Amino acid sequence: MATTSLSTARQARRSQLLWMWGLRLSSLVLLAGVWEYLGRALDSLLLPTFAETMRALVVLLASPEVWRSLWVSNQAMLIGYAASLLVGIPLGLIVGRWQQAEKFTDIYLNILLVTPVSALIPLFIIALGLGLASRVLVVFVFAFIYITVNTRAGLRNVDPNLLEMAHSFGATERQLWQKILLPASLPAMMTGVRVGLGRAINGMIIVELLLVAVGVGRLILRYQGDFQAGKVYAVVLVVLVEAVVLMTLVRRVEKQLVHWITEVVVE
Repeated sequence: MATTSLSTARQARRSQLLWMWGLRLSSLVLLAGVWEYLGRALDSLLLPTFAETMRALVVLLASPEVWRSLWVSNQAMLIGYAASLLVGIPLGLIVGRWQQAEKFTDIYLNILLVTPVSALIPLFIIALGLGLASRVLVVFVFAFIYITVNTRAGLRNVDPNLLEMAHSFGATERQLWQKILLPASLPAMMTGVRVGLGRAINGMIIVELLLVAVGVGRLILRYQGDFQAGKVYAVVLVVLVEAVVLMTLVRRVEKQLVHWITEVVVE
């Protein structure tokens, strides 16, 4: 009986997975069809057809230039994003746990949330120049505030009754973090990590388009100036694929962390 139930559950999961991928592929095919139709109907220099974009993408991927540009851009993105994780997660945990720290930092976090980071880019360039450091700082500022705020929100949403019960049983601060605070705040924290990754990629592209014409941004500006719309869209597709791959990796890490913390809590 148990074997039959397990087999039925596996078949249901397999059917659900096939249905999900079928919907995804169907939506991509529909998007490609609409794109091709609009490209042919409008006949505009600014909107290539889907086929033209795919041909440009093949040519682009065969060229070493795009890989060099991706390397240059991703240096700033990876360093800035790693720094935002190292600062944002601990800061979010601190301000979410201790009210005095939150009172001190709340106004600064709110300022960073409402301030358009693009407007600060010239200040970063003036302070640090046109090199890697300024681009890293832009990526960091784009990402870390969302990581911090989501991590703080995760701790704020912890059920106070759980903490009160743990205190009544004499739980130490370390046990509170291990058994209650970290497991409860992990979903919101990982949401911040994912949102921060998206913001880091945005910051990487924006700084290269607005002020520092290097890497992927330089390619986009050059192809745009030459009216090579197919290559512009191809570069954008490369960035989108990279973002999807990175987001998928983050989701896998999240699943592993949830599994690990669940085991720690159960012990």
